[in-house]
Amino acid sequence: MPNVPLIEELRWKKFPVLDDGFVCLVDCMGDDSAIVQAARVSYGAGTKQVSDDRTLIRYLMRHRHSTPFEMAEIKFLVRVPMDCWRQWIRHRTANVNEYSTRYSVAIDSAQTTDPDEWRMQSEVNRQGSGAHLPHETGVRLTETEKEFQRAAQRLYNERLEAGVAREQARKDLPLCTYTEAYWKVDLHNLLHFLALRMDSHAQWEIRQFATTMGEKILAPLFPVVWEAFVDYRRDASHLSRLEMGVIQRLTADAAGKGAAPPYSQEMFLAAQDVSWKELTRSRERDECRSKLIRMGLVQEP
Repeated sequence: MPNVPLIEELRWKKFPVLDDGFVCLVDCMGDDSAIVQAARVSYGAGTKQVSDDRTLIRYLMRHRHSTPFEMAEIKFLVRVPMDCWRQWIRHRTANVNEYSTRYSVAIDSAQTTDPDEWRMQSEVNRQGSGAHLPHETGVRLTETEKEFQRAAQRLYNERLEAGVAREQARKDLPLCTYTEAYWKVDLHNLLHFLALRMDSHAQWEIRQFATTMGEKILAPLFPVVWEAFVDYRRDASHLSRLEMGVIQRLTADAAGKGAAPPYSQEMFLAAQDVSWKELTRSRERDECRSKLIRMGLVQEP
């Protein structure tokens, strides 16, 4: 049975994210035992010992059996900047009801950026960030950001005061404006969302929301599922056929040379897949290299 006292303790508790965002639990249906119950209906009585529940959940997670995790649902209330929400709403497997700026005045809050938080465009990832800009540059950018946000809010308010319809007055609101939404999702699709949005390649801002949802709300409500998720999804690496081939060639070459890990970059390049060798830039090769560095098989560049 769901842990009702824990749900009541978490319900409507706003966990802060960014400068004025938050996530909070509205409701929860199910717990770890609901996943086990759903799985066991597939084969009758099956294994009934409580001590085996963790083993079963970890098996389901490890082998990507998704249906049992769909039997639990969580409803959140979130306040999030609109640019971040655009990425969020791409996950079309949830039920959503968003704050309407046709019916109501827009939330008088916009995400601001501290001087030391401005990031440069990544040189290796066209959609990602790189190093932070110098503090002096950040100070100037933060000040112009505040000026722009004040001007945008002033323009919006002037339109409302002039009698312009809310649905039209809102059209020049910046994407930093906060919105709120109820977001109800089953556990399987929530875990998929978290796996993508907690990843280091996701935008930093949405990672803060995903991490808060996972660690502050999901982890206490579904501790066994969360443990399995961390072990087999969040902190795991999955190897493709090509990557396994690299490891086999790399270790075979090392055995012939009497070399011990971590192996050199030269040895890695010699063992790379043939389809990568003629490419000046290969994201697949870079991802393979990163995995082997994490595993302690290859040296840092």
